[in-house]
Amino acid sequence: MSQIMTDVNAQKPSFNAPVAAATVADVIRPVSTVRQHDHVAAAAYLMKHAGTTALLVADAQTSQPTGIITEADVARAIADGKDVNDAWVDAAMTTRPVITPTTSIGDAAKIMTAGHFHHLPATGDTGLLGVVDIIDVCQALINAEEG
Repeated sequence: MSQIMTDVNAQKPSFNAPVAAATVADVIRPVSTVRQHDHVAAAAYLMKHAGTTALLVADAQTSQPTGIITEADVARAIADGKDVNDAWVDAAMTTRPVITPTTSIGDAAKIMTAGHFHHLPATGDTGLLGVVDIIDVCQALINAEEG
């Protein structure tokens, strides 16, 4: 298991002032990652200690996202009777669409709504950049209406 915090120039925006976020780059967050062959228990431990509800699953060779594992995926694995100390992350993860920093906030919202996703990985030319959270997308849409 490894924890990787990507170097992303974009920072979590301050939503106190109404600022219209136009693209995913405006709301992208750094993200912790796990590898496909880490145990689900290790992913749950990392989520707890990183204070997050999701980890991106990255390919060990390319650092490209192969999926995402969330608290819901861990709960599903437990409900299915899997031993999280023996189950691999790639057996419990969900594959997700990947967006780019130039994806509009509206398009990200449409993808999240259509797929019932709460998080979307964002990649660029250098690989994994971070994650977009549904809360930030919703807040950006609200601010755009108010601004």
